[in-house]
Amino acid sequence: MMKIGHILGSLGIAAFALLLSGCKDEPSQKRFAFVTNGVADFWTIAEAGARAAGEDFGVDTQILMPSGITDQKQMLEDLITRGVDGIAVSPIDPSNQTEIINQAAEAAALVTHDSDAPDSNRLLYIGMDNYTAGRMCGQLVKEALPDGGSIMIMIGRMEQDNAKRRRQGVIDELMDRSEDPSRYDPPGTKIEGDKYTILDTLTDQFDRSKAKANAEDTLSRYPEVSAMVGLFAYNPPAILQALEQAGKLNTVKVIAFDEDAETLAGIQSGAVYGTVVQNPYQYGYKSIELLKAIESGDKSMIPEDRFINIEGRQIRKDNVDEFWADLKIKTGKE
Repeated sequence: MMKIGHILGSLGIAAFALLLSGCKDEPSQKRFAFVTNGVADFWTIAEAGARAAGEDFGVDTQILMPSGITDQKQMLEDLITRGVDGIAVSPIDPSNQTEIINQAAEAAALVTHDSDAPDSNRLLYIGMDNYTAGRMCGQLVKEALPDGGSIMIMIGRMEQDNAKRRRQGVIDELMDRSEDPSRYDPPGTKIEGDKYTILDTLTDQFDRSKAKANAEDTLSRYPEVSAMVGLFAYNPPAILQALEQAGKLNTVKVIAFDEDAETLAGIQSGAVYGTVVQNPYQYGYKSIELLKAIESGDKSMIPEDRFINIEGRQIRKDNVDEFWADLKIKTGKE
């Protein structure tokens, strides 16, 4: 009886081991993380794209929206510890985050989106050329103020690669300079050209209250300001709130960036002249699509220059309705 029991026990162990072996052979669902550089409606649109790609390609997709650089660093460290298969990140301060980005790139397939970290070991960057987009925004300023004027630029933070390039594009376009993405005019000084004057660049560190206060301060310090340019998604709505309270809607021109609902409504009403939109939905979708391909061993989708260009567009009153209708469909808000 003992021998039979031992035999049955051995057979049971063998069967269990075989079962485990079979489980190991089955492919587990890949896990990818899409990390933004803040919390904004812009990122809600990107989230919709990332989640759609997760469903299309059968992968587990997590969306992480940090409150700041420390929070983003902790998120990346946690993703490394958890052993995710791929990470798409928009670095907040790439020059000071190279080490953690490289650590994450060593642990998983890693791409950047929206804002690049060109000196890191990321596989590629997904987004638009922010310098070119900045010049497109400058073109809208010229259309809104064909005879020239004084402009205040407002932006979240200057540490991000996309912020620097975007702002410089606006300045270079208004100063009629040659194209040079490496050029940099430090904030804090007035920049004067033949027709346009850049009064300054005000930052708010993603603080909406500060963004509105910056617009209010501009109206107080420069009552004859011709236009305000908001370069992060929440800046134009904050500018509109300040202008409305001051009774200066449609008096001070507003030129925007991104597709916040208040910005698009402002274009429809005439309170905003126009905006340069990215395609955050595609940022999210493309990031997950490429991570899935790369992690599966297919690197043919990585271009030689390691840049997936998703071009920006200028939205004015003549095309805002069509654009907004399409956006609502993509984000399930129609």
